Amino acid sequence: MNRKPLAIAVKLAMTGALAGALVACGGGGSGDTSTSDASSGTSVGAVSGFGSVYVNGTRFETNGSVSSDDGLEREDQLEKGMILKVDGDWDDSGQGRADKVSYDDTLRGPISGMSWDEVTRTGTLTMLGQSIALDGKTVFRGATPTALADNPQGYRIRVSAWRLEDGSFRASFVGARAIGLEFDDNNEVEIEGVVADLDTSAQTFTINGFIIDYTSAVGDDDFSLDDLANGIAVEVEGTLNGNTILAEEIDDEDDLFDDDDDVEISGSIYDYDAASGQFSVNGVRVQIDGGTEFDDLRESSLADGLFVKVEGDFRNGVLVAEEIEGRDSDAELDGRIESLDLTNETMVVSGVRVQLTGNTLIDDDDDDEDGLRSRVQDIQSLQVGDYLEIEGRQQSSEGGFLEAISIEREDDDDDDDFELEARVSAIGADSITIMNLEVLRNGYSLSGAQVGDEVEIEYRQTSGGEYELTDNVEVDDDSDDGNGSNDD
Repeated sequence: MNRKPLAIAVKLAMTGALAGALVACGGGGSGDTSTSDASSGTSVGAVSGFGSVYVNGTRFETNGSVSSDDGLEREDQLEKGMILKVDGDWDDSGQGRADKVSYDDTLRGPISGMSWDEVTRTGTLTMLGQSIALDGKTVFRGATPTALADNPQGYRIRVSAWRLEDGSFRASFVGARAIGLEFDDNNEVEIEGVVADLDTSAQTFTINGFIIDYTSAVGDDDFSLDDLANGIAVEVEGTLNGNTILAEEIDDEDDLFDDDDDVEISGSIYDYDAASGQFSVNGVRVQIDGGTEFDDLRESSLADGLFVKVEGDFRNGVLVAEEIEGRDSDAELDGRIESLDLTNETMVVSGVRVQLTGNTLIDDDDDDEDGLRSRVQDIQSLQVGDYLEIEGRQQSSEGGFLEAISIEREDDDDDDDFELEARVSAIGADSITIMNLEVLRNGYSLSGAQVGDEVEIEYRQTSGGEYELTDNVEVDDDSDDGNGSNDD
């Protein structure tokens, strides 16, 4: 899929058209979005940028309003990483128009515990009995992950996350407030998940083992408490009393889509059944058929836990997939910007060509002010010499490049040693090539590395402009090309 909404946005900003659209539309706009390949329906995904709202690689024009039960009413209250439901129209150029933008916290309340590894940028937090996985693509606001891990009991958080197969979550956004500072909502906690251990006499049930007391609760919207049953997914808001939530409002999870909707949704696969060609993403059942196309992955690589974007038609409660795109990163780069081409949305980082897309999340290290920038400002803030941590998809076309999924800028990093983890493209007598980057051996070992293997290299740039290893090449023992890109 060849979308370049970033270039369109940059060009509009340079000509002054974007400023006029912002005044006219509240959230920004880019003119006519109609094409022969226009879709009309619902897009569910995490925010990757603003100046309008970027979701699933599409830049949606908005009127600036947000529908939410969690104290958010305006687009300027949203944050990158928050998972939105956008009802509207979009086209294959990456431009769209939003009729309605909705947001709902997945979890909200105090933290019980948290771990964080700054080197691997992974961790886990627990709250309300739920386990939430954290990674380099999780956006943190209000406190750094290190600060949260050092003093987890000192914060309340709101979490926007994807549900996983075992009922745990994978966080896209974590917003923190020190204990004593309330969020813009009267209810103290929120939890969602599948009802279990329902006791209608005691008026209790559990979500992943955490007790919910609904004695004083009311059904929200058109949901009746008489409809509570084991196995249904619900949202609960209330107050925390020890290890029990005293529910005030309970609602079943709304049907995300209407029949015959054009749909795109991102999330982690669970309940995958290869025989039937079905899996679930965030409670939505997906059906693969003979017309399903695969982008950046093979059908044989589908598995529980894989992060994907699915596009298709919603029919009789099932999303019939037209295209499934791999969205898990398979390559990482730590390096310094050497050149920028904003028109074509590319840059060279420590010798590697990096392609930006509408899906690329650009986030500064430990900088809450970054969330106030528009998408255009995000791009224009990148400067030659900035040190970046990039996660993305390795592509083999056009000589090889890295399609960026997330970019984090490291403040005041004077490191001139670079790291790259990706698949080997070629091995010569005195060099190793990964994507478009050739790195000289410099006396270090390439032992065990073969074309197609996933390796990790440390390297630097010489005074002559070449690149050379600064350590032996490390080969990933689990290397395989089952998730290889097909560059469609």
